[in-house]
Amino acid sequence: MTAVAEQIGNWLESFTRQQPAAPWLQQLREAAFQRFVELGFPTTHDEEWRFTNVAPIARTNFVGHALACPPNSLPPEAQQHLAKHAAFDHHAFVALNTAFLQDVTYIHIPRGQVVEQPIQIVYEAAGGAEPAVAHPRTLIVVGADAQCSIVETYSGAGSYFTNAVTEIVAGSGSVVDHYKVQLESPAAFHVGAMFASLGRSANFTASSISLGGALVRNEVSVVLSEGTEATLNGLYLVNGSQHVDNHTSIDHAKPHGTSHELYKGILDGKASAVFNGRIIVRKDAQKTDSKQTNKNLVLSDEAVIDTKPELQIFADDVRCTHGATIGQLDAESMFYLQSRGIGKQDARSLLTYAFAQDIIDRVKVPSLKDSLERILFEKFHERAH
Repeated sequence: MTAVAEQIGNWLESFTRQQPAAPWLQQLREAAFQRFVELGFPTTHDEEWRFTNVAPIARTNFVGHALACPPNSLPPEAQQHLAKHAAFDHHAFVALNTAFLQDVTYIHIPRGQVVEQPIQIVYEAAGGAEPAVAHPRTLIVVGADAQCSIVETYSGAGSYFTNAVTEIVAGSGSVVDHYKVQLESPAAFHVGAMFASLGRSANFTASSISLGGALVRNEVSVVLSEGTEATLNGLYLVNGSQHVDNHTSIDHAKPHGTSHELYKGILDGKASAVFNGRIIVRKDAQKTDSKQTNKNLVLSDEAVIDTKPELQIFADDVRCTHGATIGQLDAESMFYLQSRGIGKQDARSLLTYAFAQDIIDRVKVPSLKDSLERILFEKFHERAH
């Protein structure tokens, strides 16, 4: 048996052991698993996965379910949106998630409702004697003119694989702030995809914070309507032998859309990271205004970053810019701090923290902002001592 056939065979066995589902869901599962079989796991020969080798995931025989806290049950009204935005035609991991779709964390904010407190979604995985797998599925539907903040947190202990998919539907005139905080264990694999469909004049912000995991892939895909404003913020910290891959896609499908994107990375040790940001401006999307920036701070000679901003513009009346930087700590700033009696390692930590602070300051949920500031302080303090 070839390695690929063996990989598929392991997943087929798990797939057939699932409890039967309602006919519509079973049909969706089977179509998704068939597509997964056709696609197989991506390899570094695939352009979208060129710098991320998922062989450690593909060759592991995951046993059991890693999710310690099960989400809520699947309501009938979710059917009209489920799997309509997270297409699995070209996404093997999305297909795999859909094939094992059971319960869904479903959040519905009615038209015009303003939710003052942030909505917390916590996925906590637990690895056992054998590596386990979880396929969290989240569906968020926000009505027209409604407002809410949502914080998705992924954490766990031990060795496991989290394969998460989130779909967001934001109605016209809605205001949605979405935060994904990835705090997986040092031995965990994490592949997450978020798909957002944004209505006319909606205001949408998505922030991705990656602080854990051994092998991590985050995908963010947003489609804008007329007059939509979208902001993507990201921060990724990698150390040791960690690898984090961020792929983003901003699709301006209609005119008068605005998007801003800022992703920052901090790399140390023998860690590696990828940033691939794509902006698409469709033919009819005139008067588009889009800006994308990726900044990376490399703290060691052995750390590697591959960054690739992309613009695909099919309209002529647009304003689009993109850029990427890779640098080290500023020598003059280091000298200044040390001349004021601050030790070299403490000065290094202060400047690194300041680099990350720009993203943390954009977090609008006070409790989350405080928590992230504390985590970052502890991380940089440990490295300094």
